[in-house]
Amino acid sequence: MNYTTQDFDFDLPEEQIAQTPLKDRTSSRLLVVNETEHSVEDKHFSEIIDYLEEGDILVVNNTRVLPARLYGEKEGTGAHIEVLLLHNTHGDCWETLVKPAKRMKVGTVVSFGDGRLKATVTEELEQGGRIIEFQYDGVFLEILESLGEMPLPPYIKERLDDQERYQTVYAKENGSAAAPTAGLHFTKELMEKIQQKGIQIVPITLHVGLGTFRPVSVDHLEDHKMHSEYYHISKETAEVIAETKKNGKRVIAVGTTSIRTLETVGSANQGEIVPSSGWTDIFISPGYEFKVVDAFITNFHLPKSTLVMLVSAYLGRDFTLEAYHHAIRERYRFFSFGDAMFVYR
Repeated sequence: MNYTTQDFDFDLPEEQIAQTPLKDRTSSRLLVVNETEHSVEDKHFSEIIDYLEEGDILVVNNTRVLPARLYGEKEGTGAHIEVLLLHNTHGDCWETLVKPAKRMKVGTVVSFGDGRLKATVTEELEQGGRIIEFQYDGVFLEILESLGEMPLPPYIKERLDDQERYQTVYAKENGSAAAPTAGLHFTKELMEKIQQKGIQIVPITLHVGLGTFRPVSVDHLEDHKMHSEYYHISKETAEVIAETKKNGKRVIAVGTTSIRTLETVGSANQGEIVPSSGWTDIFISPGYEFKVVDAFITNFHLPKSTLVMLVSAYLGRDFTLEAYHHAIRERYRFFSFGDAMFVYR
């Protein structure tokens, strides 16, 4: 069936968009969705362990969010400029989104933190994008940690007091412009309990881009072009996944970013996972056959987003919207700091 973007729309009361994280990460709610039985159950995230079996593996995205939002002044005029880092292209050059873009022509210099960090526009891209080259003394990431802010999604209006609450407890590899939010529900204690039950937790890396938050702007899904994101799967992780599949156990992805990474590599290798790095622009929507992922944990996503379409590829569009309407009726919290789903067959 040829779906349109409108087919993935739903009404969400604004008060159900979570503005702040819960005090205890594991106290969020968990909607357990079984595709085979066409059933939903209302649980709490700490109960996820009851749905995991010995020999299963959890694949987590260990990317770490950069404090990627910078506020500076344009040299010569003092105009206020906002710069959002998307990804490092090479050396000290970054692809960014800038506001106001009309003030940022090639050759423009912006100063941050009383000149501790400077940036020159080297190339203009579409939709407010710019390639900029930084100039500084010292270690770039240390300067960014002191001057930058966490780039919370546009639907979060509240200030985040503890920046670490927008990082997973296993975040390690710097490079994301947004958090892989399904992982925000885990604590180190819960992960230890899961491992004690005989479930391995293995890392992959996908650096999340801001395209994650961009709504689909075309009417027909086949016309949508996904943003590219960098991923890496190590030899050790590839071997564990291969062994799990051989033993007939489940590969459970934590988050849509883990799904996209695993399915990118699986699609290129007849369902096998091999050590690899590269860029993915995979768009998973209804009609897609999953090659690696058996089940997954994910948050509740924006209407008409590619992430709702991804969930629909697994559950079917109608059952996905049924589950979402149940979550709305039951007052689940939505989006980055919201509640989670466990989806399986």
